[in-house]
Amino acid sequence: MKMTATQKIFARHTGRGSVTAGELITADVDLVLGNDITSPVAIKEMKKAGERVKYPDKVVLVLDHFVPAKDIKSAEQCKTVRDFAAEQGIRHFYDVGRAGVEHALLPELGLIRPGMLVIGADSHTCTYGALGCVSTGVGSTDMAAAMLTGKLWFRVPEAVKIVLTGSLKRFVTGKDVILTLIGMLGVDGATYKSLEFFGNVSALSVDDRLTIANMAVECGAKNAFFPVDEAAAEYLRSRGAEYAGSDVVLPDDDAEYGRTIELDLSSVMPAVAFPHLPSNVKFFGKDVPEGLKIDQVVIGSCTNGRLSDMRAAASVMRGRKVADGVRCIVIPATMEVYKKCIDEGLTSIFIDSGAAVSTPTCGPCLGGYMGILAHGERAVATTNRNFVGRMGDVTSEVYLASPYVAAESAIQGVLACPKE
Repeated sequence: MKMTATQKIFARHTGRGSVTAGELITADVDLVLGNDITSPVAIKEMKKAGERVKYPDKVVLVLDHFVPAKDIKSAEQCKTVRDFAAEQGIRHFYDVGRAGVEHALLPELGLIRPGMLVIGADSHTCTYGALGCVSTGVGSTDMAAAMLTGKLWFRVPEAVKIVLTGSLKRFVTGKDVILTLIGMLGVDGATYKSLEFFGNVSALSVDDRLTIANMAVECGAKNAFFPVDEAAAEYLRSRGAEYAGSDVVLPDDDAEYGRTIELDLSSVMPAVAFPHLPSNVKFFGKDVPEGLKIDQVVIGSCTNGRLSDMRAAASVMRGRKVADGVRCIVIPATMEVYKKCIDEGLTSIFIDSGAAVSTPTCGPCLGGYMGILAHGERAVATTNRNFVGRMGDVTSEVYLASPYVAAESAIQGVLACPKE
């Protein structure tokens, strides 16, 4: 049977030899993820059912969206998750001081392995496909069902094949690659499809791949998939993620793809998604206007809050000052990244430049806290969405960009890109 990598992983988790695109299946789930916003709803449904979690070691609960708790309501949500984790014997529970932004944290902890089927009650769960697995976002009631039974239903997705050639230029990152693709496909161009990346995958760092997979959902994709090369294998080893060679999946040579896109990485330019859609993409040197004043910069999130992102931003900000009238907020995605920023002197660079450095949190990405925008304000952010009102007032504007662009914009006070 001609199967894509995603279809092969689904087939393995149904115990069948093959599945076909469009087919409805019930599959065993390897990992179920929830956070402080989505888990309380799932927990409520669990309590209605009056049952316990079937496989506690397959459940991961991360407090990350409104933590440390910003108000009484968020504190109560966190308490609900804490109490549930204790009652159900959830070993993989990550609270303030041990946690971080969930989609940066799970790979860092070695919880993600090739060939897995991972679901999470958060749309950016598709991040983990960068490491050779299938991962996708689901609703809170689906999360509850998976915790109760260890299974979930899916519609097997069709696939889009992305063939990569060439290499990235300086100051061009995985963020620019995925924005370029979203600009090509539109926000619904890959709806309920898998994006599978092949060709010169090794030209991208693992962090670049995680960023690309993270934003696959922004063009409607069900999931993203990257094959495991030596760089990914080394990353997995460094994280203690044990797996067998048989866990590594590749598509059949004659697998059927609904569409094939060839992308020359050397042609990708620094990109910005203008308000109010991730697909409203413009490029420096082409159609990004000069002198667009900004009020705030956010560097962090599950998309671009890893150590490589912090290093990129610091390389731009070292010895320079954030422009007058601009607020720059830097949020390392995990406690490990936070500590390494301190150890490497990156935190000092940020503070000396006039930026504020936060403990790990999703915070401003979803308009939660730690950087809400007022009426008419503009922000450049390394986050993943820029919908109307996403980061604050409905008249505010969010411009999505890489850490290089965000950092340079903070320094210049206008939307800007570093130059050679």
